[in-house]
Amino acid sequence: MQASRIASRALAAGAVAGTAVLALSVPAFAHVSVQPEGTAAKGGYAVVDFKVPNERDSASTTRIEVSFPADHPLASVMPEPVAGWTVKVTKSKLDKPLTVHGEKIDEAVTKVTWTAADGKGIQPGYFQKFPLSLGALPENTDQLVFKAVQTYSNKEVVRWIEVPQAGQDEPENPAPVLQLSAATDDHHGTAGAEDASDRTATAAADSGSGSHGTDTTARVLGVVGIVVGVAGVAYGVLAGRRRTA
Repeated sequence: MQASRIASRALAAGAVAGTAVLALSVPAFAHVSVQPEGTAAKGGYAVVDFKVPNERDSASTTRIEVSFPADHPLASVMPEPVAGWTVKVTKSKLDKPLTVHGEKIDEAVTKVTWTAADGKGIQPGYFQKFPLSLGALPENTDQLVFKAVQTYSNKEVVRWIEVPQAGQDEPENPAPVLQLSAATDDHHGTAGAEDASDRTATAAADSGSGSHGTDTTARVLGVVGIVVGVAGVAYGVLAGRRRTA
C-alpha cells in the first residue's frame, strides 16, 4: 500500500512538472510569422499576412520592420492599408535586373516598415496582421526568408532574424519563413474559365439536339394523325353506302 501511494505521488509530481514546463514553453511559439491567404505558388502572385503578436505585459508594439530576401528579389510588393498604422515601402537598385512579363526591372522592394500612427500600436495580449501582395514569386526556391525587427513603446527591440534550419530545433528568435507551393500552369483561373465555356457550349449543343429531336417527333405524329383521319373518313363513307344499299 505504501509503495502504491509513493508511486501515485511521483506520478502526480511528474504531471505537475510537465505542465509547468509546457506553460513556460508556450510563449516561445509567439513570434512574428508569415502565412499566405490561400496558396503561394512558385512563379505566381500571392497575398500574405505578417502576424505580429505582442509578447510584453507592460508595453505595446509600435513599429515593425520587415526586410526582404536579397537573393530572391520581388518586383511587385503592395501593402494593404491597416487602420491606425502608416506604411513605408523602401526600394533599392538591383545588381542584376529582373525580367518580368518581358520587361526589365532594375529595382525591387528591400524593406517594408509599419509605424503606429496613433501611438497605441499592438496592445499587450493582442496581435495584428499586416497584409502584402507579393509577386512574381521565384520558381527556383521552396521558401522565402524574411527578417523582422519589432520595436516596443518602451524602446525595446526584438530582432526576428535567425534562419530556421531543417532537422534542428527552432531558434529563439526565428525569422518569418514563407513556404512556396508547386508552380501551377495557370495562376489566374483561365483553365477554369475555359472549362466553363466548354460546359456551356456542350449544354447548348445538347439543347439544340433535343429541340431537333422533339421537332422531328412532332412532325411524324402529325403525319400519322392525318393518315388516321383520312382512313376514318373513308370508312365512314363506305359504311353509309352499305346502309343505303
